[in-house]
Amino acid sequence: MDNKMVDIMLHIDEEIDSQEREILRDTLLHTDGVMAADTHDTRPHLLIIEYNPDVIGSSEFIHIAQRSGLHAQLIGM
Repeated sequence: MDNKMVDIMLHIDEEIDSQEREILRDTLLHTDGVMAADTHDTRPHLLIIEYNPDVIGSSEFIHIAQRSGLHAQLIGM
C-alpha cells in the first residue's frame, strides 16, 4: 500500500504559549491521517503538519484550530 504524504504549514494568528502549542500539536497527532506535527519556540506561530491527503483534507486543520479558539491559515510548502 502506497501512503501519500504531504507537508503543510499552519499559521496561528494568536500568540500562544508553549503549553497551548503542545495541546494543539497533540490534538493534531491524534487525528486520523496525521503522521507528524511539529512546532518550535523560535517560530511560535507556525506548525508543520505531515499528513495523508487521502485520509484528511487540509481544511480540517483550520477547523481543529478554530475548535481550540484560534484563528489560522494554511501555508503550502
